[in-house]
Amino acid sequence: MQSQQKYYIYARKSTDVEDKQVLSIEAQLVELREYAKREGLYITAEYIEKRSAKVTGRPVFGQLIAEIERGGGNILAWHPDRLARNSVDGGQIVYLLDSGKLGTLKFPSFWFENTSQGKFMLSIAFGQSKYYVDNLSENTKRGLRQKVRRGEYPSIAPIGYINDVRNKTIIIDKRRAPFVVAAFELYSQGDQRMQNIADFLLDKGIMTKGKKPLHKDQIKKMLTNPFYYGHFRYGGEVHEGKHKGIIEKRLFDQVQAIIAKRCHPQKSATAPQAFCGLLTCSMCNMAITAEKKVKQQKNGNRHEYVYYRCTRKSKTKKCTEPAITEPELAAQLANILQGYALPNDWAEELETMLADDERKAEQSSGAFIADAQAHISNLQGKLQRLLDSYLDQDIDRTTYQEKQAELMSEKKSLEEQISKLTLAANAWVEPLRQWLKLATSLCEIAKNGSYAQQKDALSQIEGLNLFLKNKKAQPAAAQTVSPPKNIWSALRAAKEKIALSGDISAKSCILVPRVGIEPTTLGLEVLCSIQLSYRGKYFREGLALPDSTLK
Repeated sequence: MQSQQKYYIYARKSTDVEDKQVLSIEAQLVELREYAKREGLYITAEYIEKRSAKVTGRPVFGQLIAEIERGGGNILAWHPDRLARNSVDGGQIVYLLDSGKLGTLKFPSFWFENTSQGKFMLSIAFGQSKYYVDNLSENTKRGLRQKVRRGEYPSIAPIGYINDVRNKTIIIDKRRAPFVVAAFELYSQGDQRMQNIADFLLDKGIMTKGKKPLHKDQIKKMLTNPFYYGHFRYGGEVHEGKHKGIIEKRLFDQVQAIIAKRCHPQKSATAPQAFCGLLTCSMCNMAITAEKKVKQQKNGNRHEYVYYRCTRKSKTKKCTEPAITEPELAAQLANILQGYALPNDWAEELETMLADDERKAEQSSGAFIADAQAHISNLQGKLQRLLDSYLDQDIDRTTYQEKQAELMSEKKSLEEQISKLTLAANAWVEPLRQWLKLATSLCEIAKNGSYAQQKDALSQIEGLNLFLKNKKAQPAAAQTVSPPKNIWSALRAAKEKIALSGDISAKSCILVPRVGIEPTTLGLEVLCSIQLSYRGKYFREGLALPDSTLK
């Protein structure tokens, strides 16, 4: 019978502060006891908890769950939100119902039956409880922001003020405010310490809630608080307040000047040196870092030097790579930059080739798209005629399916090629123009650019991989196979080939040979020409660009 079933009463309020929700627990127990008597429920025990259910870890709730897992039973509570306001506790209760260890739940203010529909409604109630908590947090934050906009300090009043609970404002504490003003005036004289101010306030009866003297950190917080002259600090910003200040801004500024003079100067973070993070050590493959040295001469002259050296953090190798001065390293890096600089006449020729290929690509892609769309229209007509033939029983189902699949496949391929050409026909043009602009500017950066500009330019050269060996910055070995792996290594290889040959006119053979459908030789050293030629080939033949050429 129902009267023989064990029921556990669970009552909860969200705080253990006695002046908040004082009647909550008592009111719940009265209602639950009357409900149990009216329904004939046998109450085994009562569990009372003063804790928020927003997060997991309620000890009394944990005891109730453990008791039900051991011996089963039922729960009587005022509402589902008394049991859980988070997804974990709510899910645990639903799981106990599913496993049969928890027989049922009773609520005077909520209907529940241990059925699939009842558990569904219970889950909705738990979800609503969680939403209420989350929404309450957002509403509270919004309310605090609104108070700040009105000039109201949304927190506990500092020493010398009190919170007026009648109209929720902050007013001056007439008893303690004069002592706070006196504390500011004492410290502004410049011969008092924080501890002296704490002792002065202690003599006037101002101390912590635990009846202890104020700590000097609390004194400093008070002396640097703009609240006392009419502003307040909230969220890292200073806002104008509606409350009345008790000191003048002039006095506050005098105190701040003394505090700033007496405080230990903060060591500013050392600015990272220009070329840190750019090179690695050839011996141990560790990073190259910078170190500043200062030399003080007897005549009073002071000299600063910056050296770059290996961090020597390898645990397997003992590095003996010597350090190098910053001017020496900068000169070497400038030479490396010039090795990757694109000559102006080369850039002009490549720009002409680029404009020509761009124009041809647009024409070729436009013609191909028009032809492809016409072919798709033709295929659509064939599909319709094929369907008519099948419906008229001129062909069997097998023949229809095979031919339809063939036509649909061809139509899809054409649609994909049109989509690629529409979106990426000239997607490679702008990146290549940006590369030409950067490559031609390297010479000027190497000669007149700052160290930071040189580092930025070097970091944009793909595959550079600089290392330091015997006090000399070196890039990775030049690519010897053809074509080179990227456009930078191609440019460098071309310039090295000309330098070795000594024939300035040879550059025209390396730079500008134009190819037809396919490159006629692998001797082209500049990857730009190869890429332009391949793109021209694809567009002239009406083919979709491979993914690798779109990068």
